[in-house]
Amino acid sequence: MRRTLTAAVAALLVTAAAGTAASGAPRPRPDAATAALAVLAAHRTVAEAFTAVRTVTDPDGAAHVRFQRTYQGLRVHGGDVVVHLDRTGATTGVGDGLGAPLALDTTARVTAAAASAAAVRAFPGRVTSVGAPELVVDADAGRLAWETVVRGWAPDGQTPSRRHLLTDARTGAVYGSYDEIETVLGVGQAIYSGSVQIDTTFTGTSYTLTDPSHGANRTCDMLNTTSGPCVNFTDADNIWGNFALTNRASTAADVHFASAKTYDYFKFVHGQAGRTGSGAGITSRVHYGHSYVNAYFDGAQLTFGDGSGDAHPLTAIDVVGHELGHGYTDALVPLLYSGESGGIDEASSDIWATMVEFYANAPGDPADYTIGEEIDIYGTGAPLSNLYDPALDGSSHSCWSTLTPPADPHVSSGVGKHFFFDLAEGTGATKWGFSPVCGSAAAVTGIGRAKAEKIWYRALKVYATSSVKYVGSGNTMRADTLAAAADLYGMCSIEYKTVNAAWAAVNVPGATLCGSLS
Repeated sequence: MRRTLTAAVAALLVTAAAGTAASGAPRPRPDAATAALAVLAAHRTVAEAFTAVRTVTDPDGAAHVRFQRTYQGLRVHGGDVVVHLDRTGATTGVGDGLGAPLALDTTARVTAAAASAAAVRAFPGRVTSVGAPELVVDADAGRLAWETVVRGWAPDGQTPSRRHLLTDARTGAVYGSYDEIETVLGVGQAIYSGSVQIDTTFTGTSYTLTDPSHGANRTCDMLNTTSGPCVNFTDADNIWGNFALTNRASTAADVHFASAKTYDYFKFVHGQAGRTGSGAGITSRVHYGHSYVNAYFDGAQLTFGDGSGDAHPLTAIDVVGHELGHGYTDALVPLLYSGESGGIDEASSDIWATMVEFYANAPGDPADYTIGEEIDIYGTGAPLSNLYDPALDGSSHSCWSTLTPPADPHVSSGVGKHFFFDLAEGTGATKWGFSPVCGSAAAVTGIGRAKAEKIWYRALKVYATSSVKYVGSGNTMRADTLAAAADLYGMCSIEYKTVNAAWAAVNVPGATLCGSLS
């Protein structure tokens, strides 16, 4: 059951607790959500209200309560806040996505109908349906807006789209948008992974690619269509594929293996069983469309194209880990898929993809810090991207600059994943590639993947807000990873100082109370 509290209730509870303490009776620790809401009640404006949506409790009793915010009754887009409490209920910090308090008129000059029409005009593909516009307060822009969800097909005609468009409620101009569709023991004889063990189900007469050991993960065949049912793969001898495209099950074996390894990675490394923590698996659709050079997660299932000429399926371990990683990240914190928060979302998926590849240790796809190198999508042997120097792809940012905030999420993701590489492996010449420092930053010695992945995961789960940025006056990933490192390894530990140094190495510097590593 989701607990909903109002600031007024919190104030009453605080008053009651104070009365109990004054009478001389022992003061009990307040419920974490109640205590956290009391903190917000003391600092909120009269127009704001907060609803607790999730509480994370650490083994030592510390708690982290995430709230959604409304302003004069309107949902605040990107306005979530996290209150941090120690085991006694005392406040240790507040993570707020807002850089400044809200103060605006909530009377719309533009009608919902006009906003809907503007959103349809701005949709880049073919529209199939339009949701009712919702009047919201945009925390990042500090303005009143209509948010309209338009469904349809992207310009390629094969990628579905659920695009959220923001229309200024005063001028009628569409000024922002993002898409919910985030792109890119039988024996499996997979194209990329090689000969691998996969879990299947025996129906009494044949085997299917339904995995009873990993939340009933299912891999099915779209038969190169973009609609209609996804057909079960069946096999009599439980040997799937022949390492080649001539057998449709070869591609399915890659995906089935990779989705199982992603499930195991999050379960055994981070304690998260399935995307939402419920243990449930996911359906993966392969052989989607014709010459479809894409893969995507739509919030419910994974879809994989066969690539150019239907000869380069996008089903390697790291591509599957990237797309499924979007689902795991969204369960930790629903990052807005625009600006720097969108870049951090994409960076997270490349980080998870890489960590899953190391975890899987597949015979046919040795782990590294490149993404999609097995697919050879460009026909040149170049990967889709890498973590040690993202700018090598010709567009991504290896270093933060003022061009980063407005950049496409795939471009701005470079800053976050470059930071992660430096944190794990260090700067300069490494086994995996050369990682340059930005500007005059000092060289960094990495702390290893095992510690780096724990820090990134905790930063997302406990500290990040939906509008988190690299640089800004509100919630930042630098501050969040420092807090996570302090929790896990101690304030001013080598790990904490290395987090700070790794951010400086990608041009996101800042002062700490701990000094430098030297």
